[in-house]
Amino acid sequence: MMFTFRTGVRNSATPRAVPFTVFITFCIFGKKWVKPSGFDTGLKTYNSLTKQKEPLVLAREGVATWYSCGPTVYDHAHLGHACSYVRFDILQRILSSFFGVTIVHAMVITDIDDKIIRRSWEENVSPAVIARMYEDEFKKDMLSLKVIPPAVYLRVTENVHHIVLFIDRIIRNGHAYATKEGDVYFDIQSIGDRYGRFAGAVESQGEAGSSSKRDQRDFALWKQSKPQEPFWESPWGRGRPGWHIECSTVASCVFGSQLDIHSGGIDLAFPHHENEVAQSEAYHQCDQWANYFLHSGHLHLKGSAEKMSKSLKNYITIKDFLESYSADEFRMFCLLTKYRSAIDYSDSSMSEARSSLGTISTFIHDAQAYMKGQLQCSAVQEDLLWERFAETKSAVLKALSDDFDTPRAVSALMNLVYHGNCQLHPVSMPDGGVRSPAVFGAIITYIREVLEVFGIDPLYRKEADVLSSSGSLQAVVEQLTHFRSEVRAFALTRQDDSTTGSSKKPGLYPDRIPLLKACDSLRNDLAPLGVLIKDRGATSTWEIKAGQRGQDKGQETSS
Repeated sequence: MMFTFRTGVRNSATPRAVPFTVFITFCIFGKKWVKPSGFDTGLKTYNSLTKQKEPLVLAREGVATWYSCGPTVYDHAHLGHACSYVRFDILQRILSSFFGVTIVHAMVITDIDDKIIRRSWEENVSPAVIARMYEDEFKKDMLSLKVIPPAVYLRVTENVHHIVLFIDRIIRNGHAYATKEGDVYFDIQSIGDRYGRFAGAVESQGEAGSSSKRDQRDFALWKQSKPQEPFWESPWGRGRPGWHIECSTVASCVFGSQLDIHSGGIDLAFPHHENEVAQSEAYHQCDQWANYFLHSGHLHLKGSAEKMSKSLKNYITIKDFLESYSADEFRMFCLLTKYRSAIDYSDSSMSEARSSLGTISTFIHDAQAYMKGQLQCSAVQEDLLWERFAETKSAVLKALSDDFDTPRAVSALMNLVYHGNCQLHPVSMPDGGVRSPAVFGAIITYIREVLEVFGIDPLYRKEADVLSSSGSLQAVVEQLTHFRSEVRAFALTRQDDSTTGSSKKPGLYPDRIPLLKACDSLRNDLAPLGVLIKDRGATSTWEIKAGQRGQDKGQETSS
C-alpha cells in the first residue's frame, strides 16, 4: 500500500494540484484486478489484465458491453485483419447462442491518421475521400466473411468535439498537460505504478514527440496541426486527436465509466490498450474501467516469424483470398486454433479446413440419404449413437465454457461424425431390420446448429453458383439420376435359377452388362462438371458441387 503523493502536478497551461483523495485511491489499488460483481455467465476466459483465466462476470444480467478497436482506413483490409475480426465474431456468437448473452458491440473507425493523410497526398484527394472509400470496402469485406456488424460504428472525425472535452477533463483531473507548442500529453507519473498492466509497458521508452514532454513515456492526447493537415479547433490551438484517446472517448460516450469486454489484436495490448486504460481511468476517476481484455493472436504466413501486416507488405487482401476460398472455409481455418494463439496461414492449412468441412458435408448428405431410405445399411447401433450424441453435446459446451476452446469443440463434432459414418455401411440388399433415422436426424440437426453458431452452413447453396444458368437445373439432374437408377436396376437384375440351370448363385444377364458400364461412364463424366452421383446398391443419390472460386462456393445442393 502506497501513500506517497505529489501536491502540485503542474500543467503548463493551467497549474493545478492532483487532489489527494484521487491519487491515494490510485496508489492503494495499483495494478490489482478486482473480480466484478454481477451476472456470472458460466464460462471462463483469459483476461490479459491478469494473465490467466477468470470467470466472465457481467455487470448486467444477460447483457455484455463490448468495445473493439476498428481499422485505420487507408488501404484494403487483409487476412490479418480478417483473422482477428472473424475470431471475435465467433466468440460473440458463442456467447450469445450458447450462454444467452446479448452483445452490445461498438467499434470505432479511425478515419484521420498520419497514414490516411499521407495516402491522400499520394492520391491527391482529401483524407475524407480516402477514409470513406476504404471504410466502405472494410464493411463489405466483413459482410463477405459473415462478420455480424457491431450495434454501431463510430468515426473519429465525428467525435472530435467529444474528444476535446475528454482531454480537457483529464487535464483538470491532473493527469495531462499542454505544451507551449500546442500539444497535449498524458502525464504517466501522475498515476504512479498503475501504468504497466500489459507486457512491455514497464520497459517502454514511449513514443516520439515534443522535447517539452515531462517523461519519455508520456503519450499524445492532442497533436498540433502541421501545414496542409486537417485540423480542429481546441483550447490548445488547432490540431487533431492522438491515436489512443479516440478509443477511450468513443467507448466512454457509448458505455460510460464501466465496460465489460474490450477486444483487439495482441499487437494492440501495448501501447494502445495500456494507454486507453490510463486515460479512461484518469477521466472517470475509477479503479477499473474495462473488466476484461481479450486479445487475438497474430496471423503469420507459414514459415515467417513476422505477422501479416501492410507495413511489411506481406499481406493477402480479403478480396484476393475469396477468389480461391470461401468464407466458411476461412471460418473453419480460424476455428481450428484457439483465438489467443498465433496462426499460420498456408495452402495446406486451408486445405485442412476445406477437408474438415467436406467431411462434415458428406456425412450430412449420407445421413440424409439414409433418412430418406435412399441409402440401405446394415443394422445401426442406435443406442451407441445416442450415447455418442449426448457425450458430444456435453463436450462441446464444456470446451466453449473454457475460454471459447473452438479446436476442442470442433474435434468433438468430428468425432461424432466419425461414429456416425461408422454406422453408414451401404449394402446392396436391405436385411429387413429396423431402421434408425431419428438418431441421424438429431445428429445432423445438432451439427448444423453448432456450425451455424460459428457462422458456417455446411449445406449452404449459393443460387448464383448452382442455379444461375437455369432455374430447373436441380430438376434436370433429378430426372437424369432417376432414369439412370432405373437402367441400373434393370441391369442389376439377376438371372433366375430355372433359366440358368446352374446350382451356382445366379449372375447378371450378360447382355445387360454394357448398360452398367454406360451408367458408370455417365457418373464418371458428370463428376468433373460438379454433379456427383453416388450409387447406393440399386438406388443412387446426387449432389451438385459448386466451384471452389468465390464466396461460399464449394457447398452443395443434394438429394
